[in-house]
Amino acid sequence: MIATCYAVPKDLSGKVFIFPRESNRDHVKLLTSQTTFKFVTTCLRFHTDLTRNYGLFSLATPSESKAVALFKIDSKDAIVMNVRNVGTGFQSLSFAPNTWHSMCATWRSDNGLAQLWVDGKATIKRFIQTGAITGAPITILGQDQDSYGGGFDLNQSFIGMITKVHMWSHILTAAEIKRYMDDKHITPGNVFNWGNLEYEITGQISVEEESEVM
Repeated sequence: MIATCYAVPKDLSGKVFIFPRESNRDHVKLLTSQTTFKFVTTCLRFHTDLTRNYGLFSLATPSESKAVALFKIDSKDAIVMNVRNVGTGFQSLSFAPNTWHSMCATWRSDNGLAQLWVDGKATIKRFIQTGAITGAPITILGQDQDSYGGGFDLNQSFIGMITKVHMWSHILTAAEIKRYMDDKHITPGNVFNWGNLEYEITGQISVEEESEVM
């Protein structure tokens, strides 16, 4: 198993992660010292030709393997969002293959409401779960954790490209999310910041110039 660790945060502006193969081990781990989340906003951009299930973003704690997770459901235009091991499906979305898509997810612990934004359009708000997320997180791109830091399934692995990953410990306003979707200047994530990211790569994943793949 190949593992590359960047203990010093790196500026990935203008870069993308390349996930080139189906695998039950290849992934990117994002590192943070934060251990309590009462509010969450996560944004990323991705590109794939997959029509089967795949995991995009998976944050687990020792007590909850799906503390926050974004999972695409096979050929259906739906994303399942999990919070504290409870999930709900956001339906009637559109994910054309071989196209870049921008997605943001928000959730708040006080009322349990979650919402997605996909390519500039907001979904309805759905109730998932109340109560704060606590515990040292393991956050994975490109796989879905079924256990803390593992439990990866070959048939749920992501193949494609991911870029511009940010996570905030507060809810972004609609205007801020639209700025992200429009690729305009935003206040970087205070949990994960694409321009100052600490991460580890395991497997055949590479970092390439955005200009070469977009």
